[in-house]
Amino acid sequence: MVLPVTSPAAPPLAAEGARLLLKALADPIRLEIIEALGRGERCVCDLTTDLNLAQSRLSFHLKVLRQAGLLADRQEGRWIYYRLRSEAIEELRAWLAALSRACAEPAPPCP
Repeated sequence: MVLPVTSPAAPPLAAEGARLLLKALADPIRLEIIEALGRGERCVCDLTTDLNLAQSRLSFHLKVLRQAGLLADRQEGRWIYYRLRSEAIEELRAWLAALSRACAEPAPPCP
């Protein structure tokens, strides 16, 4: 499932969307990929070398991240370039911020 690109008027990220993003981010290799792409768009050939991963293993993890809506890709010649979707990261950040605000609320008194 690919999350849609949101506009400022889009509804906030639902719990299911947050679950998909967090599940995709839960793997250490995928976090390494996210950190590598945090420095900007990268060619899959560079990611393979920099992360010391076999192309097939890297492709699997890139697919999971792309399906979660965290990555965008483009093809140039025979190479595919990946970048982070800042919209998805912002949606997750906003969802976490809402949780953070809510956790400061005191519980109602018990009857």
